[in-house]
Amino acid sequence: MRQAGGGARSRRELPGWLRRRCGAMIRNGRGAPGGAEQLAPEGRRAVRVWCDGCYDMVHYGHSNQLRQARAMGDYLIVGVHTDEEIAKHKGPPVFTQEERYKMVQAIKWVDEVVPAAPYVTTLETLDKYNCDFCVHGNDITLTVDGRDTYEEVKQAGRYRECKRTQGVSTTDLVGRMLLVTKAHHSSQEMSSEYREYADSFGKCPGGRNPWTGVSQFLQTSQKIIQFASGKEPQPGETVIYVAGAFDLFHIGHVDFLEKVHRLAERPYIIAGLHFDQEVNHYKGKNYPIMNLHERTLSVLACRYVSEVVIGAPYAVTAELLSHFKVDLVCHGKTEIIPDRDGSDPYQEPKRRGIFRQIDSGSDLTTDLIVQRIITNRLEYEARNQKKEAKELAFLEAVRQQAAQPLGE
Repeated sequence: MRQAGGGARSRRELPGWLRRRCGAMIRNGRGAPGGAEQLAPEGRRAVRVWCDGCYDMVHYGHSNQLRQARAMGDYLIVGVHTDEEIAKHKGPPVFTQEERYKMVQAIKWVDEVVPAAPYVTTLETLDKYNCDFCVHGNDITLTVDGRDTYEEVKQAGRYRECKRTQGVSTTDLVGRMLLVTKAHHSSQEMSSEYREYADSFGKCPGGRNPWTGVSQFLQTSQKIIQFASGKEPQPGETVIYVAGAFDLFHIGHVDFLEKVHRLAERPYIIAGLHFDQEVNHYKGKNYPIMNLHERTLSVLACRYVSEVVIGAPYAVTAELLSHFKVDLVCHGKTEIIPDRDGSDPYQEPKRRGIFRQIDSGSDLTTDLIVQRIITNRLEYEARNQKKEAKELAFLEAVRQQAAQPLGE
């Protein structure tokens, strides 16, 4: 357990071996479930904010939208649509509604999740949950018949917009899985094959939609700061270390981290993320699907994680355990791949008697997600084409309306 006066050192004070192998350390929030700790100042009514969406294949773009929305008020309620509603308006989702509900609840800026939220956002919904306004990204969401799902709340002045996160989309992630290239890894150049696919995946003939498509993600220190809290472990907290790829951060990861979080009364969970090349060494194919920078933001958004080590060493060494003053090391039920020299990467924490294997109770893995995509490839391509066709038609209608002379 953390003792008084034992604050973690800054990166500049790290031992040389750790400075070379760890890109950075990012501290997250307290991680306590619930997320509603921040209250409005005394005497002011709390501003309640509404967001809604499919939240299928939740990634850091979704998390960033919810972070921005939460910053506009004091309490964030997120409505998540059912499988049936998504299939009707867009096409089949990758994840089930139960999986999507739990993924959204695990995002640290979310205070409350409303299952089975209506696909069209109405004033009735905002009033039902006492929300002042709703927030959506600066793209467009349309119904099956091409109507703006936020039209009513926009007209009533109860709509706010936040910036869409550049460089990530479900379309892009699906493309990476289907192409089996390594172009998305942090040290790789984008191949001509991947660029061609990124430019055309799921596009209807002649489609040039500003929202559907792929752009390159550029990590910045500001983005990391926005996702992290910078809080150090406090006296009395139990420092727990977990490590892995955490690729396509999904419900299996969330279930594992939630179980780990319950191991201590006051847990401080440090997640070590391996370099892309390290992950590719033990996973093969074109893994990881998300590069190290993307995986960092995805894990930082999780309410159970307090700190992230970017580019953690594969073996959990005595130096690492001592530096972070680790009380417990946890690993899931997935196979532990030996280090390059054939040794057990967890031999040191096992020797100290602080290693525990945790059964998350979930059988979902990154491999299974990829398999879902491959199995339903044609359906997802058709879904993206359908979505873009609707959006282009809407854009054209808006353009024509704007071009009409006043008074017509």
